Amino acid sequence: MDISDWRRKIDDVDRKLVELLSQRAQAVHEIGKLKAGAGLPVYEPEREKTVFENARKANDGPLPDRGLLRIFERIVDVMRQSEMEMVNKPHPAGGLGDTEIDPEVND
Repeated sequence: MDISDWRRKIDDVDRKLVELLSQRAQAVHEIGKLKAGAGLPVYEPEREKTVFENARKANDGPLPDRGLLRIFERIVDVMRQSEMEMVNKPHPAGGLGDTEIDPEVND
């Protein structure tokens, strides 16, 4: 294979990564809904340690564990932020307990 072939392979892998990250984000959002309903915190340090350990155990190289863990740390950070935003977004009916149609209007 030449450089162009390898780049096409990378592009294909990148598309698959995007699909998998989207699936992961969907699962994170569903968990976020369940946590919000149960009054559980978004941040669970023990769960994150488990995610990192699972990634490390699955790593057969050639990426060193530390590099892989840095990638997973970023993925987890972004997913946690997404979950927090999803959990804290205003409700469609005007927000949490909000009765004003337009909160900028001062009657």
